[in-house]
Amino acid sequence: MKWIAWAVVVVLIAGGMLYAGASSGVVVQGTPVKREAIREFVDEQAQTRLPLTHLITMPFNGRVEAVSLSEGAEVAKGQLLAQVVPLDLQLSVQEAQANIARLDASIKESGDKSVESTGLKQAIEYVASMEATVQAAEARVEAGLAKLDYANKNLSRIRTLRETGSASEDQLNSAEVQQVEADVDYRQDQLVLKALQSMMTATALLPTIVRQYMDRKDLSVAVLENEKAQADVRLRQEQRDRDLGQMLSPIDGVVLERLETNERALTAGTVLLKIGNLNELEVEADILSQDVVRVREGQAVEIYGPAVGPQGARGTVARIYPAGFTKVSSLGVEQQRVKVVVAFASGELARLRAAQEFGVGYRVRVRIFTAEKSDAPVVPRSALFRGPDGSWQVYAVRDGKAKLVGVNVGLMNDERVEIAAGLSEGEIVVLAPESTLVDGARVRPTEQPAQN
Repeated sequence: MKWIAWAVVVVLIAGGMLYAGASSGVVVQGTPVKREAIREFVDEQAQTRLPLTHLITMPFNGRVEAVSLSEGAEVAKGQLLAQVVPLDLQLSVQEAQANIARLDASIKESGDKSVESTGLKQAIEYVASMEATVQAAEARVEAGLAKLDYANKNLSRIRTLRETGSASEDQLNSAEVQQVEADVDYRQDQLVLKALQSMMTATALLPTIVRQYMDRKDLSVAVLENEKAQADVRLRQEQRDRDLGQMLSPIDGVVLERLETNERALTAGTVLLKIGNLNELEVEADILSQDVVRVREGQAVEIYGPAVGPQGARGTVARIYPAGFTKVSSLGVEQQRVKVVVAFASGELARLRAAQEFGVGYRVRVRIFTAEKSDAPVVPRSALFRGPDGSWQVYAVRDGKAKLVGVNVGLMNDERVEIAAGLSEGEIVVLAPESTLVDGARVRPTEQPAQN
């Protein structure tokens, strides 16, 4: 019996030693290296936006009527959204039309030369009549000169005869009277001729004056026609303004913002409404420049967050801006970022809008998948940390001890990492190792499944 008691003691001692050995070491969380699919992605905050927002603005200075449409109101293409007070526009058009009518009347009046044509004919005939009168006066002067010459000769002859007694005193007196009368008549004829010649000179200018007046009327017509051309342009401008004064919707969409409500005078370019088509919604994200180098157009995107509901939405990278910009983070750090535009996959936007309110400026998150593998050795991201030289390292559990192992990584995201070299499939790694853990320390891993 004694040997049985000793055997029991030995067994108890050995069991105690085994229990003490098993219970020694630091308890750590561990997980095995598993082969599974992994997708590398860039995760960033984003917000919804429209590629084009249409601004309904004042086309010119004027008085706009009260804008009745409010935010969220649906509008159809061609629908009247706002308008300048119609009476103001109509009065401007009527004023321009009246100005054209006045100019037409002035052109017609200035172009009518019937009176001037008659006056020109009369002037020409009067000049011809004056020419004939002057010619008659010239002939009368010639006749008067001949008569005077005859009277002078006859008086000289009678005086000679009187000296010889061949003529009487009465004959001499009669000859003297005839000579005086002939001289007076001749002088009168000369005066009349000069007067008629002066009148002829003045009369000869009458046709020229009438023609110049007619030419001046032609110039007036040309000026009036130029004024009418300007008035026609003004009328077309007023008619254009009348049409522009009715501000129509260029698209089927909704009112995003109403900036003016009451009737008031506004300057050209003042924004009245902002409208857009919510069926064209897209997502814009500001991606860090060191991450955007891995982003390509057409890559798959997961859109998630409270704004899109628990199911999230699918999308693709539609556009990457060519230039970056500086943005200050919430911690005050300057970061270089690049805008990336994500388009919703077919049917996704319609589904979201049918399920809930979804519009412009909604905050979401995007996960842009830049690479993927369907089968690769993967461990949780929390197992990795940087060594002093910057290389990736893990603590692998080998023979009950934590061994510091350098690894090469492949694809990586916020949750998991592909192990390209350094670990074997099924090998246990320590998750989120404590800073007090050292190489070779004895550990007791509590195995946890790899994160999904």
